[in-house]
Amino acid sequence: MPIFIILGNLTEKGVKTIKEAGKRQKQANDIIQSVGAKLLGLYYTFGKYDWVAVVEGPSIEAAMKALFIFGQGGTNRTETLVALKAEDTLKIIGQLP
Repeated sequence: MPIFIILGNLTEKGVKTIKEAGKRQKQANDIIQSVGAKLLGLYYTFGKYDWVAVVEGPSIEAAMKALFIFGQGGTNRTETLVALKAEDTLKIIGQLP
């Protein structure tokens, strides 16, 4: 299954309602599970991004659906990376001519 690294920033609404972060975290996990994906890790960060999530999901389409549902809350903006495990990447490299 693909792995998605989701980089997130709080919107102004997200900052104003920061005390609801625990509730939003549970809602996000419920959304992730509803599309057949699994939250592997969630980290609050300093710097360019306010948080980073690592999610394993069944497809890019499932990830997009989850992100659209999540985005409707208006408390976060995200940037998503699709990642391959190192061993899977080495297999691809091994198939190069």
